[in-house]
Amino acid sequence: MGRQAGGLRVSGAQGYDLIGDVHGCGDSLKLLLERLGYRLQNGVFRHPRRQAIFLGDIVDRGPRIREALHIVHAMVEAGSAQIVMGNHEYNLLCYLTPGKPGSGRDYLRERTPRHLRILKETLEQLANYPAEQREFLDWIRQMPLFLEFDDFRVVHACWYAPLIERFRATYGGNRLTDEALHRSAEQGSFEWTLMDRLLRGTHLRLPNDEVMISRDGFKRYFFRTKFWMEHPEYYIDVAFQPDPLPEHIARQRLSEQNLADLYYYGAQERPLFIGHYWREGTPEPITENIVCLDYSAVKYGKLVAYRFDGEQQVSADKFVWVDVRLEIHEP
Repeated sequence: MGRQAGGLRVSGAQGYDLIGDVHGCGDSLKLLLERLGYRLQNGVFRHPRRQAIFLGDIVDRGPRIREALHIVHAMVEAGSAQIVMGNHEYNLLCYLTPGKPGSGRDYLRERTPRHLRILKETLEQLANYPAEQREFLDWIRQMPLFLEFDDFRVVHACWYAPLIERFRATYGGNRLTDEALHRSAEQGSFEWTLMDRLLRGTHLRLPNDEVMISRDGFKRYFFRTKFWMEHPEYYIDVAFQPDPLPEHIARQRLSEQNLADLYYYGAQERPLFIGHYWREGTPEPITENIVCLDYSAVKYGKLVAYRFDGEQQVSADKFVWVDVRLEIHEP
C-alpha cells in the first residue's frame, strides 16, 4: 500500500467506486454497497477487488445519520474505503470546536438559528451517544480535504489547484492541522478561502445587490458556478445550481471582474470526481473528465456511485445508483 499524492493505493485493488453525498440515507447506502458487490463481513462492508471512496457529506438532513457514519467509518478504518471531507462535516466540526482563548469566538461556527437548522438532525441523532460523537468528531478532523492519484482526483466541490498547491506547501499534506482549522474560521484568510472553494465550490455575487430565495427557503446573494467553462460570456453560461437564475440576470453579460473571479478546470486534466451540487435526473458525466455524484438522495433523488477503472474519458455506463423514491422508504 503506497501513498500517491494524497490518496492511498490499496494493494490488490482493481478499481474504485466513488460514492456521492449520503446525507444520512443509511438504507440507501447499504443497498448501493450491495449493488456494487460489497458484502458485510465482521461488521464492515468489503469488496474482494475494489475500494470505495466517499465524496463527503455523510451527515445532516437524513433519517439514519448515525448508522451511515458507522458504516462509512468502519469501512475507512478497515481500509475498505477512503473519504474526503464535505462541507457538512466541516460545518459540524466547526460548530462543536471551541474557539481559542482570546479569539473572540465561543465556537468556530456561530450558534445561529440557520446553522442549527442545518445541523439539527445530526445533533439530535447523536445526542444520546456522546462518546460516539467525540469519536466521529476526531475522525472528521483527520479527513483529507482532497485525494489525488496518478489517474484521477477527488474533492467535495471544486479542485482549485492554486489553493491546493499552496495548502500542500504550507501544511505539508491534505489534512487540516489545528492551526489551519482555527484560521479557517477567519473570513478572508487563505484557509477560509481554501475551505470555501474546495468544499462549497466557486460562486459569483448576484448583480446589483439582488437576492434570490432558494427552494430550501434561504436568501442567496451568490450563485454557484461551473468551473469547466473555458470561454463563458453570460451569467447563464456559468450557473450551476438547482435554482435557475432569474431571466433578467441569466442573460446579462459577465463583467471583466466576473471572468477574473471564475476558475477553469481544463479538459486535459485527469478525471475529477465531486459531489455537493444537488443534481437531478439520470446520472451522466458533466464533461469528458468531470463527474458529479450528488443526485439529491435525501430529497428522494438517487444515491449514486461511479465505477472507475482508470479510464481517462469518463462514461455514462459506469454509473450505478439507488433510486430513493422508488426503492427505499427514506428519507
